[in-house]
Amino acid sequence: MSAVQAQAVVEYVTPELATVGQELALTGTVTTARDAALSTQLQGLVADVQVDAGDRVENDQTLLTLDATLAALSLQREAAALEEARTRLAEARRLRDEAQPLAERGSLPQSEYATRRAEADLAAAALARLKAQHAEQAEIVARHQVRAPFDGVIRRRLVAPGEWVTPGQAVLELVALDDLRVDVQVPQQRYRELQTTQAASVLIDALPGQSLNGRIDARVEALDAQARSFLVRVAIDASPDTVVPGMSARVRFALPGAEQAVVIPRDALLRFPDGSSMVWVLDEKNSVRRQPVTLGAQRGERVVVLEGLTADDRVIVRGNETLRSGQAVQARVFAP
Repeated sequence: MSAVQAQAVVEYVTPELATVGQELALTGTVTTARDAALSTQLQGLVADVQVDAGDRVENDQTLLTLDATLAALSLQREAAALEEARTRLAEARRLRDEAQPLAERGSLPQSEYATRRAEADLAAAALARLKAQHAEQAEIVARHQVRAPFDGVIRRRLVAPGEWVTPGQAVLELVALDDLRVDVQVPQQRYRELQTTQAASVLIDALPGQSLNGRIDARVEALDAQARSFLVRVAIDASPDTVVPGMSARVRFALPGAEQAVVIPRDALLRFPDGSSMVWVLDEKNSVRRQPVTLGAQRGERVVVLEGLTADDRVIVRGNETLRSGQAVQARVFAP
């Protein structure tokens, strides 16, 4: 077999020049609308921590418990006093009701009947007061537990059983996995070009090759004086099983205006797990070389190349799967 016959056969195209809209590409971080550092409402000794970092929890689930021994004993005392007050009220009402017909017949002085009525009223007031005290103490007992305020995942556990904690001290960090958005810092020169509800293309670095639809959800009208940038939040529709808060992302916004850009078939691209892309290019001697490229928007079966190619390059579209740098090939024009 001759050397010519052994050469690989490839098909190539020359990139097209197309008029495309301008883009603003920025990097950002996936965040969520609910991210809380949880603390206790009372000071006390940590008795038990029921969760650890990475655990998924549901709204109102008990996460941490303080030692409530003394509070529980006080609740028992209030419960006993409440029961005693109910008995006193029942007895006072019995005596009042027995005195009523006697007073009506004149067999009992009206002053005695009035006294019994007053005693019944006082017993009712005492019962109401003790009910409030019992409810207050029951709430104190309940506040010895930290409950999840929303569904989410525990990001950090900051205390262990046996530690003394005080109100305001963070004991757990809880982050929701829904209502995801990407926070980006927009340079002050481009901030006014973006509008609320404007569409965006979002690429999560942990999911190379997958583009998510997004839209601007909020523009924070406050300048970061050090970075000279504004915060823009882009809402995304993503599954919490694949995208979680803290992941890095790249966001592209379409801007008003148009410019000439290089466009190539999507089949010419080779993509890599780190998010980078390349193409194979033919030189004058029909040898191939790797050419890294920076991509823009995808337009059907074609992709905009922002950097790396010119309109004079010959880009391989067919037979580019097993090439190596410097390899000589047989080349012919691609005919779709």
